[in-house]
Amino acid sequence: MVKRKKSKTSEKLEIKNHVLVPKHEKCSESEKKSVLQKYKCDLKDLPKISLSDAALYNLDVKAGDLIKIARESATAGKSIFYRVVIEI
Repeated sequence: MVKRKKSKTSEKLEIKNHVLVPKHEKCSESEKKSVLQKYKCDLKDLPKISLSDAALYNLDVKAGDLIKIARESATAGKSIFYRVVIEI
């Protein structure tokens, strides 16, 4: 039996590169304001996403930030969703 040496890169899975994980990106403050104006809502009215969610790894987010999620679909094309980061 051959023992393989574990590398640091094999220990952590880059979840954001997985084919089933849609693109997540942090919105700027100006984009955040325009989204809230466009949909006539407050942050408390939007769906939530946990600060510890694996898709937010390396995005440098904090509670209260707005995340833009772009999902690709064969039938609907590209769909944009927004989530507010919360600390659980």
